[in-house]
Amino acid sequence: MIKVENVYKKFGSQEVLKGINFSVESGKIYAVLGPNGSGKTTLIKSILGMVKKDKGQIYVNDTEISKNADYRRQIDYLPQIANFPGNLKVKELFKMIQDVRNMDASTDELISLFKLEPYLNKKLSNLSGGTKQKVNIVLTFMFNSPIIILDEPTSGLDPVAMLNLKKLILKAKAEGKLILMTSHIIGFVEEMADDIIFLLEGVIYFKGSIPSLLEKTKQSTLESAIAQLITQ
Repeated sequence: MIKVENVYKKFGSQEVLKGINFSVESGKIYAVLGPNGSGKTTLIKSILGMVKKDKGQIYVNDTEISKNADYRRQIDYLPQIANFPGNLKVKELFKMIQDVRNMDASTDELISLFKLEPYLNKKLSNLSGGTKQKVNIVLTFMFNSPIIILDEPTSGLDPVAMLNLKKLILKAKAEGKLILMTSHIIGFVEEMADDIIFLLEGVIYFKGSIPSLLEKTKQSTLESAIAQLITQ
């Protein structure tokens, strides 16, 4: 479980998070939505401890994150942009991340799923954007942590890779894991998410299921419901 209580964050004079409150539970998929600049990435990075909140508390499985950094070992994270040294080979990157995290990992099935065998001896700088994203997905799912955070996970993926990503996410949900993700792909959100957390200018305007959002906004599609939240 993740619980966020009264979290504020400023960058200079810009207040990015303005008293955020919500909790999310294991065994469900949550989509954090909102236009660019709404605070989504800052919220995610605050949960991960990559951004230091100005005020409030964040709990991961009942541990307040400022008191013990070990909570991060419970989280697998796919960043929107993952930059690794271009001179590293793919297989070297997998080994490096395993060594850094010092946790049991399983890569063979994932490598096969995304057909990465021909790229294992290639340098990261020589990979296409879509192939890099597949590598990043393997890095995220090769550990067996109870929480998975995905920031724009579909970026650059072909239809087959997209289908395989969906299978991985649903498998993680079936295993009782908590999945928190951001995405601008409405169809992907409609298909995958149990609940929506909608942010606008650092404030949560809605948290709940897609049917509840449609009922609240009196709209027939998620796209139109979100548009109404933005313009209301």
